[in-house]
Amino acid sequence: MKIIEKEFNAITGEETITERDETAAEKKAREKSQAKFAQLQAEAEAKATARQAIADRLGLTADELQVLLG
Repeated sequence: MKIIEKEFNAITGEETITERDETAAEKKAREKSQAKFAQLQAEAEAKATARQAIADRLGLTADELQVLLG
């Protein structure tokens, strides 16, 4: 993956843009972050599904459930 770095010198007003390949450490950190995000997203979807299943069993609408949980 390419990384674009932008550097701005406030004194001269000069802007420097550099494009480079990511390092192995940056790649590892990015992949770890993406995996964590996917895990959190899956957990949130599972919680939402579980809440909806409980609401359905109790005969509550989404709005009523929001009022109770809000």
